[in-house]
Amino acid sequence: MIPVVDRPELTMLFTERAADLREHAGQVSFPGGRLEPHETDPVAAALRETREEIGLAPEGIEILGYLADSLVGARYRVTPVVGLVQPGFTLRPDPVEVADAFEVPFDFLMDPANHRASLRVVGSQSVTIYELPYQGHRIWGATAGMVVALYHVLTDSEG
Repeated sequence: MIPVVDRPELTMLFTERAADLREHAGQVSFPGGRLEPHETDPVAAALRETREEIGLAPEGIEILGYLADSLVGARYRVTPVVGLVQPGFTLRPDPVEVADAFEVPFDFLMDPANHRASLRVVGSQSVTIYELPYQGHRIWGATAGMVVALYHVLTDSEG
């Protein structure tokens, strides 16, 4: 779930993963996870995971659409679901999964001057890795890539 909070000045909600998780410990991410066998689509999984990880009720989220699937490493295919979140919520992060939750101004994230790109060689391919540092938070990798992908969709530019 890419949660965009509908404040007078839009924000985007991120989580910092718990430090003792087996994978991606301490990294900034969006709420999300695997589809459960009973779930029929990525929206169901995104809404469930958002509730489980940070306590955000599905009733306060309007699904706006999807971004193109992205590959995270060699093991995961992620379908980013974009949701508009109504303000007035109280977050209840699950301490097993989430160390912190924070918001970043949407305008900051949609400013290409803040999209720091670097090339990394993975196997035999060069891959662009993005980083968007914000007030001590390091938003990078797949999470930053999804933010940049949203920027390209909204500005109708190539990335």
